[in-house]
Amino acid sequence: MNILLAIDGSTFSHAAVDEVLNRPWPSDTRFKVLTVVEPFHPEYAGWHGNYVPVAMEAQKELIDSSQSLVNQTAAQLGARFAPEQIESEVKEGYIKDVIIEVAKDWHADLIIMGSHGRKGITKFLLGSVSEGVLSEAPCSVEIVKIKSEQEKLSVGNA
Repeated sequence: MNILLAIDGSTFSHAAVDEVLNRPWPSDTRFKVLTVVEPFHPEYAGWHGNYVPVAMEAQKELIDSSQSLVNQTAAQLGARFAPEQIESEVKEGYIKDVIIEVAKDWHADLIIMGSHGRKGITKFLLGSVSEGVLSEAPCSVEIVKIKSEQEKLSVGNA
């Protein structure tokens, strides 16, 4: 079984990592930890070309920190599962599209990712990566959600 774990460093992706760590998996399961960095478009900085080198350096730092993130997550998984079962990768591109592409190329059986749980206008403006992956994925998708503090309180008081 091939499990693609898509993370972004948020609390929501930490919940997805915990979900993977706390489950029994078949002994031949392979895991790929993936994070995707949105590309930098220099043409968007056209209003002032002097900012392009600064933005390019910021993009490089983002990629470096993303590599650290996937390495740390792979180490967490490696402590629970055999290290040879774990791969990690950082890619640049549009998040939903890259997750789907990697799932196809790697022959993922399951994609696990967190959901930010955006609603209303925020969801409309920012889109929903998890919803897009769910609708276009070549395999099963598990979206891990975190209950809001309000939901936790109401469940705890019931």
